[in-house]
Amino acid sequence: MQKIVIVGGGAGGLELASRLSRTLGRKQQAEITLVDRSRTHIWKPLLHEVAAGVIDKHSDGVDYAIHAAAHHYRFQLGEMCSLNAQEQTITLSPLIDEDGTQVLPEREIHYDQLVLAIGSVSNDFGTPGVAENCYFLDSLKQAERFHRALLNQLIRINQQEDKNARIDVAIVGAGATGTELAAQLHHVANLSKAYGMPDMSASRLKITIVEAGDRILPALPERIANSARKALHKLGVDIKEQTMVAKADEKGLITKDGSRIDADLMVWAAGVKAPDFITKLDLFETNRANQILVDKQLRSSTHKNIWVLGDCCGFQQENGKWVPPRAQSAHQMADIVAHNITSVFTQKGTKDFTYKDYGSLVHLSNYSTVGSLMGSLSNSSMFIEGRLAKLVYVSLYNMHQFAVHGKIKGTLKLLVKKLSNAISPKLKLH
Repeated sequence: MQKIVIVGGGAGGLELASRLSRTLGRKQQAEITLVDRSRTHIWKPLLHEVAAGVIDKHSDGVDYAIHAAAHHYRFQLGEMCSLNAQEQTITLSPLIDEDGTQVLPEREIHYDQLVLAIGSVSNDFGTPGVAENCYFLDSLKQAERFHRALLNQLIRINQQEDKNARIDVAIVGAGATGTELAAQLHHVANLSKAYGMPDMSASRLKITIVEAGDRILPALPERIANSARKALHKLGVDIKEQTMVAKADEKGLITKDGSRIDADLMVWAAGVKAPDFITKLDLFETNRANQILVDKQLRSSTHKNIWVLGDCCGFQQENGKWVPPRAQSAHQMADIVAHNITSVFTQKGTKDFTYKDYGSLVHLSNYSTVGSLMGSLSNSSMFIEGRLAKLVYVSLYNMHQFAVHGKIKGTLKLLVKKLSNAISPKLKLH
């Protein structure tokens, strides 16, 4: 039986495993294995909400092992450390628990078709002190680590006799993650008042967003950026544009002009790149962001049985622009790779990938949602905000649920989530 191995269970990887399992897996035409270093999947655009503590991985996440058992594929917990393209094998590092005990030894997995969907990591551009002093939000583990630190800071300030004491938070990078996190933190500071911290509120939280570019949300239309800036200013968020961070230490950030930004918590959300180990494999052509270059069918330019999708995929469009590392890109790529891998078995024609930009949305907690929808029949775009924008934002998450669970089970899960949200605490204190 042919073996299909998918490395990475993010938005694209998990959707692909779900699609292939419902076709090739269910018909026993192929053995499908999904590999991920985490036990639980969280839709990456929601990681900042995990970090803030407004959603729970247990209610909003997908347990890979349980999902695999129900959807005709296998799950392997582990992290790929090497790839032998000639032998068609990948190697997983030994699995070590928190006590340093080896749970699983180094393992080798054979593949006939390999899909790399390993996502991206934050790019600190080699800035001194960032790796040691800043929090990142690339994974569920990192988001949970920041959440614990945030809770500790909330408790610390609430207990202080000095009612003018505050928490200073600095967020480097004013993309969607940075701006959305700022709004969520403001919301959480107010929520904490009702959860055992009566002396805490947003007035005791100072949030600074630091952006090296000319404006916030540089990848989105200017009208969206202006609307988001206005909403953040209303919340008291200090936005420093055209400000480059030169160094980070235990007490804050030092900018290129020598100014200091004091911070109790620092989050680095300034750009992403594919993991460095991709280039160290010395197997692929890559671009400046470490992304693997692919052909029109999303196969590696160097190995035709290795497919690539999501943030680690380097697909250059006819206009010279690279497909952006966004959830909608991964969703579209998963569709094409599912079709093309299936065509290997059915001997039907493959499809070329064409990226369609359906617009951009920024959800600023309960305060505002702004974005643009791209016209399906023209190149025009429509600016939306308020309830309509929030409805569209929610629908994107719903589409992911349907792709992962199917329409019936996905609908049931969304209903359960809605009921759970109605009775569950609004702030997670663990």
